[in-house]
Amino acid sequence: MLDREGFRPNVGIVLLNQRNQVFWGKRIRTHSWQFPQGGIDRGETPEQAMFRELHEEVGLQPDHVRIVARTRDWLRYEVPDRFIRRDARGHYKGQKQIWYLLQLVGHDWDLNLRATDHPEFDAWRWNDYWVPLDVVVEFKRGVYELALTELARYLPRHHEHRNRYLRVGLRSHEQENQGHEMMLSASFELPPGGSFEPDPQFAERSTGPIDTDPMHATGI
Repeated sequence: MLDREGFRPNVGIVLLNQRNQVFWGKRIRTHSWQFPQGGIDRGETPEQAMFRELHEEVGLQPDHVRIVARTRDWLRYEVPDRFIRRDARGHYKGQKQIWYLLQLVGHDWDLNLRATDHPEFDAWRWNDYWVPLDVVVEFKRGVYELALTELARYLPRHHEHRNRYLRVGLRSHEQENQGHEMMLSASFELPPGGSFEPDPQFAERSTGPIDTDPMHATGI
């Protein structure tokens, strides 16, 4: 379903734990990491699509979370032609997204990556709110930055806004971010059905793209 300008309606989900860390999912059978997101079906509201995607991708029900905030307007990004299927070129332009900030009121063990027969992720972890945007695929970075920045004002006041991570190369901040890097490499949790094959390049803080599967129906 595309709008008149060629953008597909989509929702993005920033899921917080009690420490204001965010859910970061590893795309199945890849080493790409991203926030949950998915398309809005015909007849759905953004909120209905968000709850559906929340269950399909991470196994949570509405009573497991609390809606903290959402972006006011659509945030758009265009997809380069080389990432678009040939049969969609000429009429598909990109995504327009409503982003939701959710608070997990359930438990870590409520997360289930195998809630459907078509899982999106095979591993997950909690990460600092200001995830390093340099590792997000380039054409999505602007939307990620806009969404995180707009939603950050709704975080609990005790949270320290570590916005030094915004669009900053990690290699130039190795000393400053030692504790953060240790968390990324060591703080890793697997829910039921999850699996992980360590990626040495990622462990070395590779700046490769987070989401490089543009042919996926909901990931472009």
